[in-house]
Amino acid sequence: MTQAVELRLGGVVLSLTRIVVSFMFVLHGAATLFGVLGAPVPTPVGQWPSWWAGLIQFVFGGLVLLGLFTRPAAVVSSGTMAFAYFSVHQPRAHLPIQNAGELAAMYSWIFLLIAVLGAGPFALDTLLHRARLARAEARVRAR
Repeated sequence: MTQAVELRLGGVVLSLTRIVVSFMFVLHGAATLFGVLGAPVPTPVGQWPSWWAGLIQFVFGGLVLLGLFTRPAAVVSSGTMAFAYFSVHQPRAHLPIQNAGELAAMYSWIFLLIAVLGAGPFALDTLLHRARLARAEARVRAR
């Protein structure tokens, strides 16, 4: 494969990964907040840390899903899952497979990757960036 094709495919795969992972993250938040999707009841409003984690999953996961404010939203999402891992799962046992923390660890690392690499080409951030560039070019040409 040529380098251009690899770069283009890399961006597409990054966007698709961001969309799929953040969609699943939003579903976790919806289950926690609203008691849907198999959750028996909604978590009581303000209950620490479950309700706040659900709120972050729902809101920041939605931002990452849309590709809007992707990097900061992914940092918050990654940090939330790292906190969940070390405060809830890791005290139970040392390894994620032993403490049921695989999902929290995976979310944390994937959102960190998205924070570093960005949203990819299929994101509102990308559209907004292109629009800003077009306006800047139009101003330069108008001079």
